[in-house]
Amino acid sequence: MRVPQMCQIVCKISVGEKEGKVLKEKIEDEYRVNMILDNLPLVVPIQRVDQEGAYFYQHGFHVGAKSKDEKYFIHNHLSFTVKYHRDAQRDVSRIVAFEVKPYSVKHEYGQWNDKKTHLTTCDPNAKRIITSSDSPLEVEAGKDIVFTYDVDFKESDIKWASRWDSYLLMTDDQIHWFSIVNSLMIVLFLSGMVAMIMLRTLYRDISKYNQLETQEEAQEETGWKLVHGDVFRPPANSDWLCVYVGTGVQFFGMMLVTMVFAVLGFLSPSNRGGLMTAMLLLWVFMGLLAGYSSSRLYKLFKGSEWKNIALRTAFTFPGSVFTVFFFLNILIWGQKSSGAVPFTTMFALVLLWFGISVPLVFVGSYLGFKKPAIEDPVKTNKIPRQVPEQAWYMNSIFSILIGGILPFGAVFIELFFILTSIWLHQFYYIFGFLFLVFLILIVTCAEISIVLCYFQLCSEDYLWWWRSYLTSGSSALYLFLYATFYFYTKLEITKFVSAILYFGYMLIASYAFFALTGTIGFYACLMFTRLIYSSVKIE
Repeated sequence: MRVPQMCQIVCKISVGEKEGKVLKEKIEDEYRVNMILDNLPLVVPIQRVDQEGAYFYQHGFHVGAKSKDEKYFIHNHLSFTVKYHRDAQRDVSRIVAFEVKPYSVKHEYGQWNDKKTHLTTCDPNAKRIITSSDSPLEVEAGKDIVFTYDVDFKESDIKWASRWDSYLLMTDDQIHWFSIVNSLMIVLFLSGMVAMIMLRTLYRDISKYNQLETQEEAQEETGWKLVHGDVFRPPANSDWLCVYVGTGVQFFGMMLVTMVFAVLGFLSPSNRGGLMTAMLLLWVFMGLLAGYSSSRLYKLFKGSEWKNIALRTAFTFPGSVFTVFFFLNILIWGQKSSGAVPFTTMFALVLLWFGISVPLVFVGSYLGFKKPAIEDPVKTNKIPRQVPEQAWYMNSIFSILIGGILPFGAVFIELFFILTSIWLHQFYYIFGFLFLVFLILIVTCAEISIVLCYFQLCSEDYLWWWRSYLTSGSSALYLFLYATFYFYTKLEITKFVSAILYFGYMLIASYAFFALTGTIGFYACLMFTRLIYSSVKIE
């Protein structure tokens, strides 16, 4: 600590045909070398074009560089700068930054004598240091590479407690505010629609329905009141609807608690893997809510086999995600990548799933089924009425696809930053913005589902259960399409396994987004229909 090093030799290696080919591939694919010192990741400071004296930080340094004439040069000299903050009272120093400038240098020397070799390209005694890559070292078979480094220690005013601030500095907050304003405009537009329906149209409808006196007037009534005898009829495949609603509640609980903890600063990137660990544990414990909500809905549909529903809720979503994840992990294993999840970790995940999540789902289902069933505000007729022919714009597929555009539109700018942080080696630490966007997403999903559900009931189509889930849930389709667009426009992935990994993980993310947004829309419609049908007098 605080002892500078100059031109320290690490080693010398001879490059064969195979090694040369591998190095060229890594340089071509822009591989980066990552290091950690005192829990701080290594960064390369890069001058910002728009602000003088301001820097942004690239995590890790590139293995090498490629010239315009298709030559490959390796970064074999690293000039480290370790910044420290000195506590004068206790005379201790703490590391607050770990930076590097990589250089490609064709080292020259006389007789090779391991680490005692005297290099003429850089000499600590003559104070000759490397400041540029004027004579770079090309990667060629049969040539030697000498790896060297410098370490310079600099005192800094940055306190140890705030050493991560420069790493997490948000340089594009204007775009985030634009994203928030854009999303709020969507919410205001939808809120106006919902307010108009609830206050004007519904109030007029309810007043008219409640003042109908003569039989002749009663026969002429149209609109959503006509389907009161069928609106709470259990849908087709109601079991699966219960399962997906339970899964969505589990996901919603996990996201909400994770974001609250992240906003309060409990999930700092300095604790590597903390965010993922928190999400996994919360998912496991939210199994209680999943089981409870799925069995409550199942009982509303007059179901009796609650154990069957509990079993499906515990295994459908996690099972499908685990299958995709395991398949992707086998591909990474096949590539001998260090990014593969070890077998012990996989075993621990299965243990969490079967040992904690599944029992909690069953406990939740038992508690939910034991409670008395939710009473419908109106009686259901024994014989279902025929749904009249619908206009083209009320077609189920068309309205479902239209419904997903606005929730996706509310989040897609933030989604760009999340994808960039995941796939382009950047930290994502703007949880305040993310929490705002999450709240906007909840409101947007609820409102678009209510608006389209009202239009559907007005056209005397009472099959709203599944459609309310799929209306806002279809935003997951747009999420996956955007991920595909991002892949082809922003990423330069050429390897087949890398592409499979990207689409595999984005498929899992889209599936989870479907469960989350669909459940929000479903519960919004359930509350809306119960509210309006309990407000009218049914003879």
